This record gives sequence, structure tokens and C-alpha cells, in this order.
Amino acid sequence: MSTSYDMSLKHGVDLDFSMAGKVVLVTGGLGGIATATNEALISKGASIAILYPEFEQDRVTDSLAEYPQNSVKAWCCDVTDETQVNACVEQVIEHFGAIDVLVNAAGTITLTPAKDIPLEEWRRQIDVCLTAPFLCSKAVGRHMLQRGKGGKIINIASQAASVAIDHHCAYTSAKAGLIGMTKSLAKEWGPHGINVNSISPTVVLTPMGAAAWAGEKGEQMKTMIPMGRFAYTDEIAASILFLASNASDMINGADMMIDGGYTIW
Repeated sequence: MSTSYDMSLKHGVDLDFSMAGKVVLVTGGLGGIATATNEALISKGASIAILYPEFEQDRVTDSLAEYPQNSVKAWCCDVTDETQVNACVEQVIEHFGAIDVLVNAAGTITLTPAKDIPLEEWRRQIDVCLTAPFLCSKAVGRHMLQRGKGGKIINIASQAASVAIDHHCAYTSAKAGLIGMTKSLAKEWGPHGINVNSISPTVVLTPMGAAAWAGEKGEQMKTMIPMGRFAYTDEIAASILFLASNASDMINGADMMIDGGYTIW
């Protein structure tokens, strides 16, 4: 008995990855990866809401001058503080009308041998790299559920969440937890049309990344990456654009490794 299937049936993927009419909330929105992401999303028609930490206040005016004024607005927010997160999410919704995509790009890293990590440093890594994405996901997820039109949540994890790297114990623990959180939210919210995914980059050539991996240390790391180099910010932004678009509607709970093959060893 044969089974027929209409091969003309399509989901309706927009291969131009248009984001026209979409509102994207980007935490850590003045950082290197976030800036490249902002540019990519704006080029596809999105409006961007930026959350930035207080210590970057002096960069806001110059940074926003690079964007169309009617498409981008920034809010100062400590994303580890639930009260501030909830208030800023409400303000973003009031200003733009909705949030369609959340990109959890805020992060911090300190590289300390495990035996020397102070408790304060450990807690800071967990707070910024795990608790903050949860608080933002919870606030935005609640809005998406109430709105009933689905949405996309994209968490920036790290290759360090999947493979051991020296002096990354606190960071690795936080990012591994972030991948676990991603999968849990994906299972819970997927039935409501909300896709939750993460990306795990290798070293990215942001100002911070380039400085941290300069010299012999960086050259040695590159020998462990089959592609023989570090990643550029626009390569990470391209993956975020894909996950934010309707081309990724069947991808949920996944961790996209962008590491040049580092983790295949």
C-alpha cells in the first residue's frame, strides 16, 4: 500500500530572513556580539530594545547614534535584579508594543584556577551568566505566553559549557546551567509557539576576547580549532539572526555550536 504526500506543502520559510515588524530585546546590548547582532537585525527591519549595565552609561549616546533613531531605544538595567528586569521589560512593551525575540547576550567572565576562585567571583558568574538570562526569559516569556503569538528566546552560552577549558570552572558551570535552562524552557514553552535555543561560540574577536587571548596563549588555542582561527562577531550575529527568524521555527531546545570544530576532539 503506497502513501502519497503533497511535496508542494511548505512551512513558508522566508529565505531573506526578514525581521520586519519584529521587536527584539537584547541584553548586554552594547557589547561586541550584541552590537553585531543589533546591526544584523536592524538591516532586516527589526526594532531593537537594548538593556545595558550602568557602567556602560558613558557609551550609550555614541552607540545609539549609529542606529536609526526610530528603531532603537536603550534602557539601563541590572539584569541580575528581578525588580529592574520586570520594570524594563514593561517599559519596552509600552514603548514598542510587544517583544517578539529575546537575545540574552549579557555576560561576564573571569579566568581563575578553581582552587583560588573566591565565593564572590563564583556567585558573580552564576548571577550574570545564568540567573540574569533566567530572569529576563521569565519576564519576556510571561509576556509571550499572555500575548499568544509565540516568540523566540536565544541564549548565548559557550563552548566551555560542553568541553573543559583550564581556569573556566565558574564560567563553565554557569554556561552549562544556561544550556540546561534552555532545554527546560524549550520543553515547557514549545507547545505555545515559543522557541528557546542557545548558541555556543568559541573565542570571539570582540575587544575583550581579542585582549584575553592575545599572544602565545591565543596561538596555542587556535591550533586546537580545526578551522585554525577564532570567530568574528558577524558570524555569531548571523546565527542569532537565523534563530530569530521563521527559518528556525522547527528548532527548539538546541545548542548551536559555533566553534570551528573545537569540541569534536
